Amino acid sequence: MTLESILTHIVEDQQLHAKWLNTLSLMENTGARKISASEHPTKVNLIILKHAAEEARHAYYLKKQISKLISNGFEDYQFNLLIAPIKSYHYLKSLDVEICRYLKSELGIKGEQLSYAAYLIVTYAIEVRADDIYPIYQTILDKIGSKVNVKSIILEEEGHLEEMVNQLKAFHPDWESHAKICCEIETRLFQQWLSALHSACMQQHSQLESLETL
Repeated sequence: MTLESILTHIVEDQQLHAKWLNTLSLMENTGARKISASEHPTKVNLIILKHAAEEARHAYYLKKQISKLISNGFEDYQFNLLIAPIKSYHYLKSLDVEICRYLKSELGIKGEQLSYAAYLIVTYAIEVRADDIYPIYQTILDKIGSKVNVKSIILEEEGHLEEMVNQLKAFHPDWESHAKICCEIETRLFQQWLSALHSACMQQHSQLESLETL
């Protein structure tokens, strides 16, 4: 099942759509927290601050969008308020761990240098993915005339990707080959997450069918 078909199914059900927004908010918030956690105590530039702030803003913005669908009940990130909660919680963490392992092995770096390199490439891989997910999602929202809107996030994510490319160029002369491999790692994890989303949607559909037959 493609991302487009899964999202089309999700937006047809307000409860499921609200869970999707909450799940995206969780993942944006996780990204913001991981950026902050990777920061050097003193060597923090303007781009890193901007990126962490914007990821946190995205989490807040997506959370606020839920009120356009459902008035209450999505105050936090409890598992029952998310789609595919386990995979959604661990997607970014797993990506970070695997990329750190790769960079440590291939570049022989550790400590602060490893932390910074992982921040650059993990963020790059996520921005490449975000540049795929959000436009597809917005197209579907436009088709159904939804009040939910992620156009501001799309614009900022495009800017983030350009910033990450510039930082990676300054970090390593062969950044593209390393980024390519890391994006392959992300693609594998993304496909696992997509499969979990599909299963969650099918489970929701089955539960609704069961209720209709009662």
